[in-house]
Amino acid sequence: MITRSEIDDGAGVAPPASRLAIGPGHVLYPLLVAVALVGILFGPIGRQVADDMPENKTHPYFPDHFWPYPILAMATLIALGLLALFGQPLLQTTQSADPRSTVIPHPDWYFLSLFQLLKLGPALITSIVIPTAVVLGLIAWPLIDASLGPRIARRLGWRSWPVPGKNVVTGTLWLVGLGTIAVLTWWTLLGPGACIPWFFNGPVCGGL
Repeated sequence: MITRSEIDDGAGVAPPASRLAIGPGHVLYPLLVAVALVGILFGPIGRQVADDMPENKTHPYFPDHFWPYPILAMATLIALGLLALFGQPLLQTTQSADPRSTVIPHPDWYFLSLFQLLKLGPALITSIVIPTAVVLGLIAWPLIDASLGPRIARRLGWRSWPVPGKNVVTGTLWLVGLGTIAVLTWWTLLGPGACIPWFFNGPVCGGL
C-alpha cells in the first residue's frame, strides 16, 4: 500500500513513457522513407495510372493483352513438335566429349540458326557483331519503341502510335526476325544438298 508520504516523494509512480524518435540513423528509417515515396509517386492506394489517361488511349487487359499468350504458346509447341519430327537425327544425344576423337561436335537445335549464319559472311560480323546487336536491340526495345514510335506515327500521318498487339510496324519487324531464325534453322536441317549461290565465299549449303 502506498502511503501519502511516498506519493509526495514520487515513489511508486511510474516514470513517464519516452517516445523513441525515428531519425536517419534508425533501422526503420529507410522503410518509412520507402512507404512515403510510394505514396508520393503512385498516389493513394487503389488509384490506377489509367485513371489519368484519356479513354481513347487505354485498352483493356482482356482481350487486347490476353490473346497473344495462348497463340504464342501453341506456336511454340507446334515449332518444337516440327523440330522433333523433321530434325530428329540432329536432336539425338551424341557421345561424350573426347579430345582424342575426330568427330566434329554439333550445336544444339536452338543454335542451328546461328551456326548457319556463320556461313553467310565474315566471322567477325556473323559471330560477334550481329548477335551482340540483336541482344542490345532487345534490351533497348522498350526505349526505342517509346521514343522513336511517336515520330514514325507523325511521319505516317497517324493520330498516335498503336499499342502492342495492334502495331503493324513492330509486329512486322518481329515476324521478320522470327521468320529469319526459322528459315536459317530449316536450311540447316535440309542438309548439305540445300545449296544456294552466295556472293561471299561462293555457294552456301545447309547441314552441319
